[in-house]
This record gives sequence, C-alpha cells and structure tokens, in this order.
Amino acid sequence: MALARLFLKPGIDKQNTEYGAEGGWVDSDYVRFRYGLPEKMGGWTKFNDSASYLVGLASEVFSWNSLDGTPHLAVGTSKKLYVSVGGNWYDITPIRVTTTAGDVTFSASAGSNIITVTDSTHGAIQGDFVTFSGVDANGLGVGGSITQAILQSEFEITEIIDANSYTITAPVNANASDSGNGGSSVVGAYQISIGSDISFVDYGWGVGEWGDSTWNTVRTTGTGVLLTSRVWQLDTFGEDLICQISDGGIYVWDTSAGTGVRATIITNAPTRSKYALVSTPDRHLICFGTETTVGSSATTDPMFVRFSNQEDINTFIESATNTAGGQRLSDGSAIITAIRSRGQILIFTDTSLHGMQYLGPPYTFGFQQLGANCGCIGPHAAADVNGLAFWMGVDSFYLFDGTVKKMPCTVQDYVFKDINLTQGTKTHVGVNSKFNEVTWWYCSADSDYINRFVTYNYLENIWHIGTMARTSWVDVGTYSFPIAAEYLPDSTEDTITTIYGLTAGRSFIYNQETGLNADGEPLSAYIQSGYFDLAEGDNMLYMRRFIPDFKEQQGNLTVNLLLRAYPQSDASASSRDPYLITPTTQKVDTRARGRQISLKIESTEVDTKWRYGTLRVDVQPDGLR
Repeated sequence: MALARLFLKPGIDKQNTEYGAEGGWVDSDYVRFRYGLPEKMGGWTKFNDSASYLVGLASEVFSWNSLDGTPHLAVGTSKKLYVSVGGNWYDITPIRVTTTAGDVTFSASAGSNIITVTDSTHGAIQGDFVTFSGVDANGLGVGGSITQAILQSEFEITEIIDANSYTITAPVNANASDSGNGGSSVVGAYQISIGSDISFVDYGWGVGEWGDSTWNTVRTTGTGVLLTSRVWQLDTFGEDLICQISDGGIYVWDTSAGTGVRATIITNAPTRSKYALVSTPDRHLICFGTETTVGSSATTDPMFVRFSNQEDINTFIESATNTAGGQRLSDGSAIITAIRSRGQILIFTDTSLHGMQYLGPPYTFGFQQLGANCGCIGPHAAADVNGLAFWMGVDSFYLFDGTVKKMPCTVQDYVFKDINLTQGTKTHVGVNSKFNEVTWWYCSADSDYINRFVTYNYLENIWHIGTMARTSWVDVGTYSFPIAAEYLPDSTEDTITTIYGLTAGRSFIYNQETGLNADGEPLSAYIQSGYFDLAEGDNMLYMRRFIPDFKEQQGNLTVNLLLRAYPQSDASASSRDPYLITPTTQKVDTRARGRQISLKIESTEVDTKWRYGTLRVDVQPDGLR
C-alpha cells in the first residue's frame, strides 16, 4: 500500500476524547508549537552561572537598568527581598525595627544550642529574621562556645515564648562557660515579618453564618477566611525599586545608594494595599485595594484606588495644589491586580475589568468599567502584550482588545477542573516574546505549590500544557534571556548569606530558553497524538513501516505506537516499541496492529533537540488476529 502522510493539527486538544481528537495532539510536556509544528522546548541554566539559593518562595522576579545602564534583578519571596547586581546577590529586606542598645539579652544552657533572647515587646513571629550587633567581645562568657562572631549574625527565630522573649538556634551547643547575657550593648535589627508560602482557609472562632454548628466550637467546614500566601509586586520609579507587599506596606530601594542599603518604607504612603504600580508617562504611584484614610489600615477598602502626587511618591493626601487623589470602584468585592496597557491602566477585580486613564488637572484620572463577569484569579495572573491584555479567571481565560472576550481554549477543562483555587494567588503569568507565548503557572488540585503550566501562542492561536514549575518569570529586556524562579519547599541548601536556625524552603533562579537541558540534566519531553483509524474504524489496521521526519534533530528520540481495538479499550504497545530514531534513521519497520493507533514521540537524553515534521506511514486493512 502507498505511503500516506499523517497530518496532525497544531495545539493540544483536551476538550475532546482521545478518539474524538483524531488528527490532532492530546498530551505533551516540555513541547511547544511553532509554525504549526511541535518541537522540544529550550532548556535552562543557572542565573549568572551561580548556584544561588534564596530563602522562601519567589512570587515576583523583576529586572531593570539603573541610569548608568547597570542591569539589576530583584526577587521578592515569602520571607525576603533580594537584588542581584553585577552577578552578586544582596539581601535588601526592609528592617521593621531596631532596638536600643541594651534592650536585648541572651541566656543559654550547657549542652543545648537553643538560646533564649529577651527583648521587651519584640513584636516578632516565629520564622522572622533578626540580626544582632554590639555583643560583648567574649560572647556569652570567657571560654564559652557561643562566641561574639556567632551571636553577631542573622538568625531565624525558632519559637516565640511570649511577647518579651523567644528562642534562636546556634550552630554549636553552649558549654558551662556560656553563663553571660551578651553584654549591655546588644542591638537587634528585626526584618519585616515573614509571609506564608501557601494560602489556607482559616475556619477558626466566629467564622461562618450565625447559628452554624454549636456554641464554643471551632468551625472546620463551611465558609472560612482565606489567608493568602505572600505576594510581592515590584516596579520602578525612575531607577529606584518600588516594592509592594500584597495586603501590606510599600517600600522603596534607592538604587543610587548601592547594595549596602536595604529597602525602606515610604513613610507617607498607605500602610496597607493590595497592589501598586507607577503610571506612565505621568508618573503617579498608584495603590489598589488600599486605605481611604492614608496611614490608617482600619480604613482599608478592597475596592479603593489611591494615587500620589505626580512625580512625588511621598504625597498621597490630596490638596488644591497637588494631583493626589482616590476613587472607589464598583462591581466586585476586591481589586485583585492591575497592569499598564496601551493608553490606560487596566484594573481587575474579582468580577470585573476597569480602565484608568490619565486626564490631567483637575481630575487627574478618569475611570470606566470595561467588562463584567470576567474576574482575575490572582495578583500576577494578567499580562499585556503590545496593547492586548490576557488574564486567567477562576474558570476561563480572557482577552481584552478593546472588548472583553472569553478565549476559546482547547485545554480549558483540563486546567479548570483540576486547579487548586485556594492557591490561586500563586498563579503567575509570563510572556515569552521570542516564541509569541503567554504562559500561566498554577497549582493543580492536589498540590499547594505550582506544578503545572498552560501556554497560549497568541500569533498562532494554539494551546499547550506541561509540568515545568516556575513561581515567577520576567521576559527578555534587561537580560538577553527570560529569567524565572523555581521553588523547592523541602530544600535546606546553603543560601547567599549565613543564617542560623534556617528552616527549609528555597528558590532558585534560572536563565530560561538556554541550551537543551534542565540545568545540565536531561530535559525529558514528549507529545502524544489522538487515536486515528482506517476507513472510519470499520477495520483493523496493520502498519508495516513509517518514515520519520524531524528537523534539526540532535541526539536520539523514540516513537511509541499505542494500539487499541475500541475507544474504551486499554492501550497496548507495538511489539517492537519503542522505536529508536537517530538523526540518520531513514525508515522504521513495524508490526503494529489495531483499529486505532496513537503516536507518541519522546526524548529523555541530554543534548537532544527535535522538531516534528510530517510522518509518512504504510498502513493497510487487516484481520482480527
């Protein structure tokens, strides 16, 4: 029988059954589509070739150039704030409070590495970070093992005893000589309190409707209060870094002051906001979901927008001589996020889309509702691509091109029927402009951490899926490759600075789309087609051979032929599976028999590269044997 070309439609189709998706692809991992054909995705390497682990889950990666052209990369995690300059990492986490000399004392017990710290009304929580200075030259005593060098370090607080004391963990046990208190000049510098790396629903006391359950009983079901993981939003005002903690304060890092300084609070800004960004070209610092009375967190309105005076991030209270002001939005219960787009700022609530346009004095900004029933799932789930806005909702994907549109999606059920909405604030979108892609990373239903992605190619209008886990992403611009973060919740690797008593949870930063491997390890990739048949499935078919067609193939890959007699039958492999395809393979003889056949292409070795072309197959009707 003559060879027949096997044409397969681009994109992954999860809406149909495997049989209904005949003529297309139904599953993949680490495979993208370009010019209608599937190819293995690019690999990744260490950022700046450095094995640098950061503390906590990275919710935002942001790059920019200082005025002198120096590239900078900032990373906000659930526990820290970092910046990379010149290939070196620096901890710029803001300081919450610094004590007066003599307020802090230590005590230790011989044979234990647990040290009790006494500091009246310290205000810390378990897991916070504190750095001590001014410790006596003898540490906790002459001949003791808890030395000045150990105590004048950074610690993660191990346990809160009460409002006036807590414990830290030293790298060595104390001995009998460690009977002192560290001296009368000890100073403690407390960093801002940490956030969580997961979101959870707190049922607690008083949660739920009146009369629910019984008196004096903690609620464990029903409607609870969602406590979200920490999310940073980073932007620039000129060359300075603006750092907003979701539902927290807003900070600035002075780039010109250098890496020896930390970010500091913007003293006259709202103390609690959901999100913040700088408008362009008018340069107002805008806070979303913020305070109606600046400085009073009790007045926080999740639907209120407040903007600073033009060119002045320290003035938020409106007057007749400035352009500061505010506006409350309708349609929704909370502002989720905002992005800059063509000619306006787009504001996403949990149910709607609004536009915010600069008008100039006396009104400064105008607001209009652009769409309803189109809420956004999380603070980093919306992106702008050349004036087009894409975002992920709780059950659909959306596009705004002047009109809000629900995007047709061939993997919609796969994504939204298996997603952990409690962890929706972690959902992160990234633009990969080189490949015309918008990708959302999200948590599947059984995971508290990001473990899947879904990608939309906005030029070719196709979707694909995979399991690469990235908690944040920034496109090319400042750097020549996209940069992304991976979170390892169980990692206890050494971090960029020495921190005693440090618990697990590290983020790692990568250059994406570099090389062919996963940081030196094999990048296993596969794609599988829907089942196809002969003569509308009336007969069994027998495939005698196929001729592989791969472009720019490097290394070996395999082709599996999955066979079955009926759509609900279990798939079985060809007797000769898998078929090894080398760069020089001209044809492959097979003994594949079934009513339907599915094609699976897979590569598992290092340094592999391939792009599928058009497979040609020799098939003929066959009996049931």
